[in-house]
Amino acid sequence: MSEKFDRLVNIVKRLRAPNGCPWDRKQTLYSLKQNVIEEVFEFIDALDRKDIDNIKEELGDMLLHVVFHSVIAEEDNLFTIDDVLDGISDKLIRRHPHVFGSVKVNDVDEVLKNWDEIKAREKKEKPKHYLSDVPRGLPPIERAYKLQKKAAKVGFDWKNAEECFDKVKEEFNELFEAHESKNKEHIKHEIGDMIFALINFARLSDIDPSEALREASLRFEERFNCIEDKLKEKGKTLKESNLDEMEQLWQSCKQEH
Repeated sequence: MSEKFDRLVNIVKRLRAPNGCPWDRKQTLYSLKQNVIEEVFEFIDALDRKDIDNIKEELGDMLLHVVFHSVIAEEDNLFTIDDVLDGISDKLIRRHPHVFGSVKVNDVDEVLKNWDEIKAREKKEKPKHYLSDVPRGLPPIERAYKLQKKAAKVGFDWKNAEECFDKVKEEFNELFEAHESKNKEHIKHEIGDMIFALINFARLSDIDPSEALREASLRFEERFNCIEDKLKEKGKTLKESNLDEMEQLWQSCKQEH
């Protein structure tokens, strides 16, 4: 295990060396941010498709970024890969006192409660506001979900999903009014409120909103691909079709997928 990991680290260092790869040498600690995000979503896609070979490959790609950033940081005398490994190992031990210490827990809720309390104690500086430690760099749906979930921990929450659904209907009516106004900024504002309310409703219904949206996107893709396949059977392309024909095929594909 150690030899294989060391091999990867040495390969990255070779790529960064003076006689290494120009592209790899050009990268900085901050230039690969978008690449990291893309790799995470490619990993999620592999999980959704239950593609084991691709899951393995994407895990490797994510590991590469951990090593790559650590090697760059070491070059800049900031930290090393050993510091990263020590940091995560120490954190796991600290935040699992029920495994590595004498703390007793009865269920998952108590584990999460202890985790949050330990995490709060670890903060070197107290956040200015309660929600300040929810990263703004998270994808919008995930960030909204985390903000709502954290606010709920101090009692700022709907009583149940049914009560929240009334809010969804209220936001839909406000979106309809915004649409009637033809004011783009007003429409954008109400679309945001509508999505936020739907995320809240999903959370209170014990449904992951990101997962729900991924599945909806996958259904759309499969049905649209089905339309394309049926058109090919007729010797036609998408551009040679029209909305009425595609809508009829959509309904057919909907029954199949």
